[in-house]
Order: sequence, then structure tokens, then C-alpha cells
Amino acid sequence: MTQTLSEHGLLGLTIGLLTFLIIGIFHPIVIKAHYYFGLGCRWVFFLAGIASGISSFLIADIIWSTLLGVLAFTCFWSILEISEQEQRVARGWFPANPKRQPSRKTDRAD
Repeated sequence: MTQTLSEHGLLGLTIGLLTFLIIGIFHPIVIKAHYYFGLGCRWVFFLAGIASGISSFLIADIIWSTLLGVLAFTCFWSILEISEQEQRVARGWFPANPKRQPSRKTDRAD
């Protein structure tokens, strides 16, 4: 598949499109993960990023290796986004989960 895409000049566009989809899919994942699990889910993103990074290193196929690398760094970026989502909820931009206790981190003044 990589050879066919490369021959037709579609390899870069395919990787770009799939990168766009990965990043786009993670936006609602971060929002839902924060809603249901709070800041504690950052470890899941960290471990998924480590696993994806190692997998990217071990896989020879350029498409899969690249996409796993993108997934790894999207997971790492999501750790920051979870913290920022906490602030967005504190400001009232997103709903808070009434079944979860608010984090102590949101008690600070902005």
C-alpha cells in the first residue's frame, strides 16, 4: 500500500489526512475523559503515548510508523489539554460532572 500511494504521489496527503483525523478524534476524547475521570486520566494518555512511541520505533512501514508517532505525541499533548480542560470547566465553559468531586487545583484564582 505504501508503494502504491508513493507512486501516485499520495503518501504525504494520506498521512496528512490521517494525522488530521487523529487530532480531531482526540478533541472529544479529552473532553469526555475529563468529564468522567478528571485529572487522573492523564496517566492513561501518558502510557498510551509511551506505547505508541515504542511501537512507532519498532514498525518499519512508513505509514504505520508515522501514524503511531503522531498518535504518541497527540497522547502527550492530551495530558496538557486535560489540565486546560479543568480550567475551562472551572470557568463554566464546559459542564462539570456532578458525580465527581472537583479537583483541588481549580480552587486557585485566575
